[in-house]
Amino acid sequence: MKIKAVLFDLDGTLLDTLDDIADSANYSLARLGFPAHDVDAYRYFVGSGADSLLKAVLPEDARTADTLAELKAIYIERYGAHSLDKTRPYAGVEGMLKELKKYPLKLAVISNKPDSSTKFTVSRSFGEGVFDVVAGGREGVPLKPDPAIANIVLGEFGISGGEAVLAGDTSVDLATAKNAGCVSVGVTWGFRPKEAETGADYVISDPSELPPLILSHS
Repeated sequence: MKIKAVLFDLDGTLLDTLDDIADSANYSLARLGFPAHDVDAYRYFVGSGADSLLKAVLPEDARTADTLAELKAIYIERYGAHSLDKTRPYAGVEGMLKELKKYPLKLAVISNKPDSSTKFTVSRSFGEGVFDVVAGGREGVPLKPDPAIANIVLGEFGISGGEAVLAGDTSVDLATAKNAGCVSVGVTWGFRPKEAETGADYVISDPSELPPLILSHS
């Protein structure tokens, strides 16, 4: 079946956001007197939204509703002001997107970040007009790996899952692709390379590999 759209995960796929996420989470933990984590540990904390991240970074005996709410308030404010301090597109991503824009394809971002943060980050990092749809976490819409947000985007494009590639760096993304019926592409340059290699229809190690892969399905 011909591929008509590519849906991208954001953190760990298009953008290396790890340092900014870690810095803001560690700042928030310190404000409440909890120990920080090494940046590398955040590779396994991220991917399922802010609530999951903040629950993971807290000591188990401190994961009360009140503490989580206080930590989240600090984190959201801090990350909102510092989300682009160190964040950059992965090497080759901008060239890949430029190449894909030459094709008759729809491009989208689907993220578990809050919708407003996702739109802000994509706009500041890539400018306007690159993506046809940018969608983050929305009230009342389950986060990935539930296929809801992918299905919303596919509906906006008027296509089925089998007509789309979903590219991401974690098992959350690959499960989302499977649940939405999309062709899954695991990218190994992101946060969790081993997960990206497990269960994907295709695995790529460099952004330049994606355009020819799409062409092979045209």
